[in-house]
Amino acid sequence: MRKTEEKFGMFLLRNLAGVLAIVWMCVIFAFSAQTKEESGAVSESFTFHMVSSTRTFFHLDLSDARVKEIADTIEGLVRKAAHMTEYGILSVLLYIWIGQWEMSFLRRGGTAFFAASVYAATDEIHQLFVAGRSGRFSDVMIDSSGAFLGILVFALLVRMIKRIHRRRLRRAMEEEE
Repeated sequence: MRKTEEKFGMFLLRNLAGVLAIVWMCVIFAFSAQTKEESGAVSESFTFHMVSSTRTFFHLDLSDARVKEIADTIEGLVRKAAHMTEYGILSVLLYIWIGQWEMSFLRRGGTAFFAASVYAATDEIHQLFVAGRSGRFSDVMIDSSGAFLGILVFALLVRMIKRIHRRRLRRAMEEEE
């Protein structure tokens, strides 16, 4: 009975990941539908608040003008990191969802990576039709890199958690003897 319950729980988790992947794709689409001005305003505001929070947290003596200067300097990097994170999350959700079918890690990871990369390409095509935006191959590469890193980090975390779990089980069994 317990095995059946575990399988059903995994089935629910994996299908939830599939639903969340679709929701996440809608979120990405909504961000991409913003005009250049709207997208820029969101990025500027986020980056300014991030630098300002860092100033407060570390008790740095920086004027608002200096905070804005730093924020303007790192905004492009923050935007690209956000893109990588978006697609890293998408690829992990797809990887979990795809797990309901029997396949090797490489095939599962490759399929999730490919699907996220194709979505990144369609997202850039979508941006060609948004005022002030452009579709760039370099952005597809950045998004695809995020998808790859997302799967890689997730797989390493799962492997590490499994290793810790096995050690605990081994110790518990040794203590019982």
